[in-house]
Amino acid sequence: MNQSRLYLLFSAAGLLPIALSYGVAPAKILPQLVQINAISGDLIHIFRAIMGLYLALIVLWVIGAWRGGELMYAAIISEIVFMLGLAAGRLLSLFVDGWPSPILMAYAVAELLLAGWGISCLRSAEFRKTS
Repeated sequence: MNQSRLYLLFSAAGLLPIALSYGVAPAKILPQLVQINAISGDLIHIFRAIMGLYLALIVLWVIGAWRGGELMYAAIISEIVFMLGLAAGRLLSLFVDGWPSPILMAYAVAELLLAGWGISCLRSAEFRKTS
C-alpha cells in the first residue's frame, strides 16, 4: 500500500469514531470527553450536522484511496484543507477562549501532523507533474 492510500485510510479510520461521537449519542458521549454540561435539542442538531460533514469527507477519502489518480489527489487536498481548517479554528479559540480540555489539544496536534503528512503525500513522486 502506498503512502497516499495509507494516509487517507488511516485518517478515515481515525475520524470515524470522532464523527460518530458527535452524532450517535452526543448528550451521553460528549460530556464524557469534553467539558459540556447540558446539550439542548438545537445543539444536538448541530452536532449531528457536523457528524454528517465528517462522514461525507470520510467517504471521499476512502473512495480516493480506492480509486486513486485524480480522485486521490482531490481527496488528499480536501483532507489537508479540512485538517488545517480545524487546527486554525482551535488556534483561534486558544487565543480567544483560553486552554481547552487536553483531548482537544491532542486533536489540534493530530490535525497539524495529518496536514503535514498530506502535504508530504502531495510532494511524493506519485503526484509530481512531468512535462
